[in-house]
Amino acid sequence: MSLKVIAGTAKGRLLKTLPQEDLSIRPMLGRMKKSIFDIVQSKVPDSKFLDLFAGVGSVGIEALSRGAKKVVFAELSNVSLSLIKHNVNTLGFADRARIVKCDVIKDFDVLQDKYDIVFMGAPYKDGDKRALVLTYPALKNVVRYDILKDNSILIAQKHIKESVGEVAGLECIRVEKYGYTVISFYKTNKK
Repeated sequence: MSLKVIAGTAKGRLLKTLPQEDLSIRPMLGRMKKSIFDIVQSKVPDSKFLDLFAGVGSVGIEALSRGAKKVVFAELSNVSLSLIKHNVNTLGFADRARIVKCDVIKDFDVLQDKYDIVFMGAPYKDGDKRALVLTYPALKNVVRYDILKDNSILIAQKHIKESVGEVAGLECIRVEKYGYTVISFYKTNKK
């Protein structure tokens, strides 16, 4: 499967991905990525962007291509980290990228900073095809570690069957559905 940058300075450039038969990383479909960036396009230029569960880095790289000032890629897999590094270097974005090896659920303190946009695309299943439920704990960590600026937006991608209840401190302001995928947009709700 070829994965391309949709818009910006690297528009049309290909990203290196895993072979199609390797399902350990599930890249976001181009139409979903386009839709998300159409929704948040005014916030991307000069933003500080965090890409959680970054995979091959396609969402964070899209943000860099569209003018994000800095993108932090958070990923646990060594294979993914290697692909992110390759893609960022190949596209000339290394000076605006920080690649962090971390378990988003357990090592969140290494990401402490304030971000304008946070995207999380947690994996739906593990290597044995067992369903994972990572979105809710990751959302709770975003609030717990207080990483959102006052006017930030948080975008969470999850499987339609994954249940995510309300998270104190976040308000869901928009939901988009694409087949089995749900994209939820949140803002801070500090009461």
